[in-house]
Amino acid sequence: MPSDRFLHLMNRAHRILLAVSRGRLGWRASGMPMLELTTTGRKSGQKRSTMLSSPLQRGGAILVVASRGGDDRHPAWYLNLVANPEVEVVFMGAEPQTMHARVATPAERAELWPLVTKDHRNYADYQSNTRREIPLVWLEPRA
Repeated sequence: MPSDRFLHLMNRAHRILLAVSRGRLGWRASGMPMLELTTTGRKSGQKRSTMLSSPLQRGGAILVVASRGGDDRHPAWYLNLVANPEVEVVFMGAEPQTMHARVATPAERAELWPLVTKDHRNYADYQSNTRREIPLVWLEPRA
């Protein structure tokens, strides 16, 4: 499973690519659009940002997968948005948007998981590597 250090280095490298290319590169990876998710730390109260891919979008809502590479622990960003669901999202380099994060219901996950893994097999591999059910999270525009 990826270490915290590795995940931080990958995020840093991704941000460097975006900066060096002036946003021309780095907004797509593995055939998926990328986003920058900013959450509020559940313990620190500080803003925390991470780069994520989105395997599915519907209308203005964006789906992200809390896989952490198949680790048995949830990613910190997931724990943060569960504690404070108001998040900021930069999707594909667009202007930052305040959104509401919501964990997909069991019925939604049952519908969405086959769609996600059909085109992005890595998520199915991650699920097979962990005992926890990998959550799907909707990032929805605030009403």
